[in-house]
Amino acid sequence: MKLAAGLYIVLIVAGAWSLIVWPQFLRRVMADSRARDANGKATKFLTVHVVLVTISMVLGLATAVIGIAGLLT
Repeated sequence: MKLAAGLYIVLIVAGAWSLIVWPQFLRRVMADSRARDANGKATKFLTVHVVLVTISMVLGLATAVIGIAGLLT
């Protein structure tokens, strides 16, 4: 299936957005007082957010790659 070039650009922009925004969010989460307990161990708050960011970045990368591949074909 071939899409219009504009749609591939939307995929690239959406993927780039995820790759730019989510690491910034993770930095703020890691600096949050809820991220670590009194002993410095990671809390569930941090763990859940790390998983969320990881999945979002993988999907963002896949989206960008699909957009780039579409433009090149």
